Amino acid sequence: MARLNLLEETRYEKLPVSVYADQKSASLAVAARIAKLIKDKQAAGQQTVLGLATGVTPIGVYAELIRLHKEEGLSFKDVITFNLDEYYPMKPDAVQSYVTFMNENLFDHVDIDKSKVHIPDGTLDQDAVAAFCLDYEKQLSELGGLDLQLLGIGRTGHIGFNEPGSAPNSGTRLVTLDDLTRRDASRDFGGKQNVPTKAITMGVGTIFKAREIILMAWSAKKAPIVRKAVEGEISGEVPATFLQLSDHVEFVLDAGAASGLTRFDTPWLVKDCVWKNELIKKAVIWLSGTVGKPILKLTEEDYNNHGMAQLAVEQGPVYNINIDIFNQIQHTITGWPGGKPGADDSQRPERAEPARKRSIVFSPHPDDDVISMGGTFIRLVDQGHDVHVAYQTSGNTAVWDDDVLRYVEFAIDFKESVGEDAGELKKLYGEMRHFIENKLPNQIDTQEIRNVKGFIRKTEAISGARFSGVPDSNIHFQALPFYETGKTKKNAVGEEDILLTMELLKKVKP
Repeated sequence: MARLNLLEETRYEKLPVSVYADQKSASLAVAARIAKLIKDKQAAGQQTVLGLATGVTPIGVYAELIRLHKEEGLSFKDVITFNLDEYYPMKPDAVQSYVTFMNENLFDHVDIDKSKVHIPDGTLDQDAVAAFCLDYEKQLSELGGLDLQLLGIGRTGHIGFNEPGSAPNSGTRLVTLDDLTRRDASRDFGGKQNVPTKAITMGVGTIFKAREIILMAWSAKKAPIVRKAVEGEISGEVPATFLQLSDHVEFVLDAGAASGLTRFDTPWLVKDCVWKNELIKKAVIWLSGTVGKPILKLTEEDYNNHGMAQLAVEQGPVYNINIDIFNQIQHTITGWPGGKPGADDSQRPERAEPARKRSIVFSPHPDDDVISMGGTFIRLVDQGHDVHVAYQTSGNTAVWDDDVLRYVEFAIDFKESVGEDAGELKKLYGEMRHFIENKLPNQIDTQEIRNVKGFIRKTEAISGARFSGVPDSNIHFQALPFYETGKTKKNAVGEEDILLTMELLKKVKP
């Protein structure tokens, strides 16, 4: 049954949505609700039954719950948890297991009774999985169901591991993972080939039994699937749309994840707007694409028929609006990214003088500079600017193990070709090869292997910068410490990272 929405601004939204400025404030709000639930149940002498999710999305919530436990005395002694899912097969002590994830991100830091923790068992023989799933459902039922279920949302629209094609009344079961889901998980497993093809997951029907459901999503990357889940038609192709059938669900989003919703993406369709220049530009470009006409051919009828009558009345005539936006866009197009010497720069994105500028390109990984803005990079050099490039990290986790062996073999051959003893290097090569041949998925490399991988990326970066015309003296390698974990998961950016960046800026003075 469709939910009645009396608010014009949210009339396209088929379930409740709360939007926060950022991920942190949203996570704090969700954690506060969970803490209140636990305290209220404790005051009534009852246990709290929580359904928990994994992945990046709930980490901030768990961090705040840990803080509340350590600093404000929030107790988890009366909390029972059921996790949504687990890869299959999966050993509980594996780096990628959700047992490891939950221990590292919550359970090891609070006073929960581990006997009250329930996570699908990825070690079972396949013929025992069905009975396990039935028992999982039975335990939930005997406890009266979940008080609250936390959810994230995958790019396929999956909730838990309920992939496209899942039924709204599905229960806990063994499922086959969508190819996109496995690709998204590939970094955690050191390649898609190492990602399990199956998982044990609570069903959509199981989730529906929760008395409260909170789905969280962060960042603009999730905006397209969030829009489908919130505003789209109910469909098995996007399992999260089934949540529209629940009266106990709420989507909690940060501004990025909410940016695709109609009230943020095309607000003129649902409310009167304050027509500042950037919004006018966005609306006119949108209208041009929607009706399939060049900007200069848009008519008043086009404006009126597509929710932009207010703009036409307040800022019109529409011909003048079209001319203004066309000119603004035209003026952003230039073959002189550093400014054209001696030219009228009043309408250009960069000033004409001084004609020769010192610029610095920050490249998060070696190759981001040439991949993301290679043309601009070369044009700046060709037009006489003093161009520097700063490679912020080693990028060593992106190098194949086979390349390490190949480069070390080259080094051995080179040493021997010039008459030098390569004995120590051969010994090290043997150790490295043994490690690589016995390496587990996503296992952290030895420091020597990480060094070689970093050297490979460094030489690639130097080659790309030289090709672009940058002198060696203008090539900088920062090796920011936050990156050097040897894992795909990095540390948070710290004070040392900031100081190193400030030092480079002071040195180069761009």
